[in-house]
Amino acid sequence: MPTQDSLAPPSSAPRGVLVIACGALAREIIALRRASDWRDLEVRCLPPELHNRPEQIPAAVQREIREHRARYREVFVAYGDCGTGGRLDALLRAEGIERLPGAHCYEAFATAGVFAELSDAEPGTFFLTDFLVRHFERLVWRGLGLDRHPELAGEYFRHYRRVVYLAQTASEELGERAREIAASLGLAYEHRHTGYGDLAAALARFKARRATDGEALAARREEPSARSVEGSTVPGIEESGALAWAS
Repeated sequence: MPTQDSLAPPSSAPRGVLVIACGALAREIIALRRASDWRDLEVRCLPPELHNRPEQIPAAVQREIREHRARYREVFVAYGDCGTGGRLDALLRAEGIERLPGAHCYEAFATAGVFAELSDAEPGTFFLTDFLVRHFERLVWRGLGLDRHPELAGEYFRHYRRVVYLAQTASEELGERAREIAASLGLAYEHRHTGYGDLAAALARFKARRATDGEALAARREEPSARSVEGSTVPGIEESGALAWAS
């Protein structure tokens, strides 16, 4: 959803960092941006429903890169492999763009070591995050057609043994909802508070490296680095001033 930006610099002056993100990470990235005062970081989010069609993720990310990268000094992709079978990595290597490490957001939030331990201890684990708890009905229940055919739930979840809720925030409401989801699926329940995990670390590392590069570039050009504010209102997310949804 493109927005007008009256404070945008001229096209010849690139902005700071653009993060092309899965919509499931929008709230967390904006929270990190605010907490870390990353005022030159802007976010464009792709629909989280793409996770039901992961073969479409690389092309959707590529469209965002091709449309917007000329306006920014740097681009970062906040996706794991997310079921693309390496196709997203092949695209990003060709574009020269870095992504969030790991297979998916569950690994990013839990950190690789902890996620491996959880998966090895019980391969039949269904993972939840804050986002997925909030949108379970829309993305999972209706997304898989279980609202129309609830009898299929037994088949979809036949090989699962437990639900592990990887919590980004200490929300009693979300914790109770996650417990209800596990009960509705007939699965054991476990709660792990992860915070933002490797998402925070990866963005901080990227920003630190690119800030140094950007300062050197600005010095060579003998002009101040440009900043901008881009406004949009995103359902379910506080108005951030730096986030837009891809149309």
